[in-house]
Amino acid sequence: MANKQKILIVDDDSNIAELISLYLTKECFETMIAGDGETALLLADSFSPNLILLDLMLPGIDGYQVCREIRAKSSTPIIMLSAKGEIFDKVLGLELGADDYMEKPFDSKELVARVKAVLRRYKPAASTTEDSDIKCVEYPDLVINQTNYSVVYMGRTIEMPPKELELLYFLASSPNHVFTREQLLDQIWGYEYIGDTRTVDVHIKRIREKISDHANWKIATIWGIGYKFEVRQ
Repeated sequence: MANKQKILIVDDDSNIAELISLYLTKECFETMIAGDGETALLLADSFSPNLILLDLMLPGIDGYQVCREIRAKSSTPIIMLSAKGEIFDKVLGLELGADDYMEKPFDSKELVARVKAVLRRYKPAASTTEDSDIKCVEYPDLVINQTNYSVVYMGRTIEMPPKELELLYFLASSPNHVFTREQLLDQIWGYEYIGDTRTVDVHIKRIREKISDHANWKIATIWGIGYKFEVRQ
């Protein structure tokens, strides 16, 4: 029997945390709960979750700081949970490295669907099997491998959360093809995303901070439309 995937639930409201745990346990996930940011950081190491559900309003270390510290050393997928519905809060969460953002109160079925969607797209290197199944694109000084979720730029491995890597891989797999923000949301997130197309802009910004334009290629903004991975002939 395959090992259960592990979800770390970080929320100081024990009733909400227990309810989320119940939903996920019914879907055959293994869960653990942290009631504060400090405990969350410890369990992120010791429990080694496959995904983290992270509330923003926590005692002591808040969710933003927890996300920042986890992202500094790990690409474990993070879905932020918050009663804050302002665009600023969503964008800040995404800029810090979250892969998704859900507003409270949320529907249990939607939460489970989003957890499964993120996990489907995040496959650690250990899951790599046959070479024929490898999804990899290569350009001068850039290798994007979606099979083992790695990016090598200028000979150096670049840490990228799943959504950033998937977005970069998708664009690079169709060089010089222009995609709208709506198309990218649909292709990368894989379900009806509750938010706005600025999500794509945030992820593109984070990718550009890690990978600069190259003499042979770049991520180009097509104003009023979207983006393309431009390859110079």
